Amino acid sequence: MKQREVVLTGLGVLTPIGIDKDTFWNALLNKESGVGFLNIETTSDALRPMGSEVPDFRAKDYVKPRKNIKIMSRDIQLAFVSACLACQDANLITEGDHRSVNPERFGVVFGSDLIGAEIDMLLGAFRAGITDGQYDFAKWGTDAMQEIFPLWMLKFLPNMPACQISIGLDAQGPSNSITLGRASSLAAIIEAVRTIERGSADVMIAGGCGNRANQDFQTRAKSHQVAPRRADPSSLPRPFDADRCGSILGEGSGAFVLESREFAEARGARIYATVKGFGQTSEPAFYHRKPTGEGIQRSIRLALERASLRPADIGLLNPDGFGTEHEDRIEAEAIRAVLGDVPVSATKGNFGNLGSGTGAVELASAVLAMQNGVIPPTRNHEKTAADCPINVVHGKPLSAKPSAIVKLNQNLRGGAFAVALVK
Repeated sequence: MKQREVVLTGLGVLTPIGIDKDTFWNALLNKESGVGFLNIETTSDALRPMGSEVPDFRAKDYVKPRKNIKIMSRDIQLAFVSACLACQDANLITEGDHRSVNPERFGVVFGSDLIGAEIDMLLGAFRAGITDGQYDFAKWGTDAMQEIFPLWMLKFLPNMPACQISIGLDAQGPSNSITLGRASSLAAIIEAVRTIERGSADVMIAGGCGNRANQDFQTRAKSHQVAPRRADPSSLPRPFDADRCGSILGEGSGAFVLESREFAEARGARIYATVKGFGQTSEPAFYHRKPTGEGIQRSIRLALERASLRPADIGLLNPDGFGTEHEDRIEAEAIRAVLGDVPVSATKGNFGNLGSGTGAVELASAVLAMQNGVIPPTRNHEKTAADCPINVVHGKPLSAKPSAIVKLNQNLRGGAFAVALVK
């Protein structure tokens, strides 16, 4: 049986540099930054951590009934709204008599992160356990628990972004959640493609969300390789730059509508791109052993092989571009080894590490570059590091018309993911 082709027909993004695709795209072209000092009211100005936050967005405009917002953490709200934006962009009607797709043939695969606790939500519980200035743990199960919202756990389970999207959009087909750090989005997209290919759905929502600007993550900043504090946080991170020194934690979400080509064409959908190939590999990594980049090379080769593409066919590569010394070096070496002098545009310079939302937001930038015939410059990249032998687009946008692109992401445990798309 002929394998079903999978096409991308809609995208939605909520990012620190824009909460719609046009604002996001213009910000990339203009090298705008979403990085600054986080707006944490309980912290003095001198101690505010660096990070990137999504500007105001109105979850209540999309969540129905609105009371459901009470059981949605910020991560889940970001995911839900980005999925709704993707459906709008794809002109995919998900309710009513004129809906675009049978709900039983409509599914969701979403990448998600550890969802950090909301400190304000727990303050009452902690205060209820204090006696004479000391915490009395004997009160936790009695007095303290009475101060916690009864449905609190529904706000913090990592499967809830996919769950709430499925409920809200009446997607009754396959539903899955993937938690692989900043590689979660690409892994979710790959699984969604496989779901359509094997005939289990006609339409899938895929993407990822993350909120690493949350105070829980900020308290463990060192474990996330965050760059040292600077007077101007917007000068960070610096992908593949000679002055790279670490990452920045942020929040964001990206979602895509994926459909079988036959289904998309039958409903007259606009097609951004075809997902032609993918590769996912694992290079075992431990605290005493870092990845060498061999897994990244294999992921790229697998994606090209599955897509029947040659290295010379690729007009743009969007890398992980983490902004740290080791990760950037091995990724750059892998790119050079497989794809040579391919133009590389790294978008973390605009907003940092968005956790599980990273890959989807970055893929959106590459898809828009292919659509608009312009490759955005890499912000904060001034001089390519000697140990990163790749062609980084920087300074100004590059006029180009890439007909095939590759997106990469990795995680800290050696997972490497590549997705190849053609126009």
